[in-house]
Amino acid sequence: YLQLVESGGASVQAGGSLTLSCAFSGYTHSSYCIGWFRQAPGNEREGVAAIDSDGSTSFLDSVKGRFTISKDNAKNTVTLQMHSLIPEDTAMYYCAADVSICISLEEADFPFWGQGTQVTVSS
Repeated sequence: YLQLVESGGASVQAGGSLTLSCAFSGYTHSSYCIGWFRQAPGNEREGVAAIDSDGSTSFLDSVKGRFTISKDNAKNTVTLQMHSLIPEDTAMYYCAADVSICISLEEADFPFWGQGTQVTVSS
């Protein structure tokens, strides 16, 4: 089954940048959607960005213009580049996947999940 491993989480100062990577394996479908979600303590998990096999992307409003998402089909990786980070971006970031093109950034539409990587932004 599809496995996902996140990397790149770290502690950074506000205004800084960070790149998260999601490596996925065990995938045998031609269509897919890879999404990044985050969950801060006491908050619900929210979708941050997603990209699918067609190259379509979607973003949470609060990260538009600051975050970008890209894919490398040869390496089976999806990268989330985060710029102009603010303390409110602090959370555990998860990579998730579905075996169809992206429908939404709703948690329920993603059956496969990684273990998460911590991002901490200090002011």
